[in-house]
Amino acid sequence: MTGQHLDLCSPVPTPSTMAADNRRESSRYLGVQFACCDVYSRVYANREGTEYIGHCPRCAKRVRFGIGPGGSDARFFIAQ
Repeated sequence: MTGQHLDLCSPVPTPSTMAADNRRESSRYLGVQFACCDVYSRVYANREGTEYIGHCPRCAKRVRFGIGPGGSDARFFIAQ
């Protein structure tokens, strides 16, 4: 039966730095409340890291948030 026994004698596996970096990159997102359809969605950064691009999950209205100096520290927005 898998998961029934705990081996306390084995050394604790350490996560590789590569896995931690990938997780950090893939979790770059903004929370957006789309007022058009009253729904929430996450908007993720593009591969170049220059902007966040997404769309309303119901009506497909597109949103873009640029990434650059002088930006905002906010993580949640309302798209009108």
